[in-house]
Amino acid sequence: MTTVTPTAPVVPRGGGIRWALTDSWTMSRRELARWARGPVQVVVGLVFPVMLLLMFGFLIGGGRGIEGEYLAFLVPGMLALTMAFGLESTMLAVTQDLNKGVVDRFRSMPMASSAVLVGRSVADMLQSTLGLAVLIGAGYAIGWRWHGGPADFLAAVGLLLLFRFAMLWLGIQLAMVAGRPELVQAVQILVWPIGFLSNAIATPESMPGRLGAVVEWNPMSATATAVRELLGAPAAQGAADGSWAADHAALLAVGWPVVLLAVFFPLAVRRFGRLDG
Repeated sequence: MTTVTPTAPVVPRGGGIRWALTDSWTMSRRELARWARGPVQVVVGLVFPVMLLLMFGFLIGGGRGIEGEYLAFLVPGMLALTMAFGLESTMLAVTQDLNKGVVDRFRSMPMASSAVLVGRSVADMLQSTLGLAVLIGAGYAIGWRWHGGPADFLAAVGLLLLFRFAMLWLGIQLAMVAGRPELVQAVQILVWPIGFLSNAIATPESMPGRLGAVVEWNPMSATATAVRELLGAPAAQGAADGSWAADHAALLAVGWPVVLLAVFFPLAVRRFGRLDG
């Protein structure tokens, strides 16, 4: 009996990049279609950061160690904190596709193998951009204003999305390590310390000495501080000034995501490529 072995699809010469981009956009549209089928999850993901902003701003926020208006400090911090939230949906989508055999079916089709992960990341970044817009609108609604030009605002948004992109690939790698949807929640807990051990809602100097030093070097703290500086937040300057991390926040806000991407992007791609091994 003759066994037929499937062969890999032949990519037209010179058309490889366009082929990969087309497949990636197809996978992105697939992820966006999930939004239409499950709008409640999308709405909850958009509303949750707004609830946190209102809670910290008006219920339990005291602005410890912060001079000036607390909202000027809090809103940029919440924008950075939001970039670490919502990874659970991406992690669940990855593990569900793995366990339902969807990825195996995609890999047997004439499509770029990278399209699955790239499509998922594009959809996530679109949702993150929408989340930023909603939270900025909520900040405006409660009286927050930024003080700076359009270029500074776009630079701040760029730093936020760069941090999200790095966190996204960390989440994809953790999802493939977890392997099963029921383990995602346990793995997601590992991401939360990055968010709350930061200066998003309080200054490092209001914390115990050693903890404050750790907080200053948190990647999210660097992003939050750099965004505050770009948006002209009066509370961006504090007692932490003088430390290397505080004085070079913009450098760290770029450097940390680049390091995270350099580590987790190749790990995720390599692990995905070995799934059929």
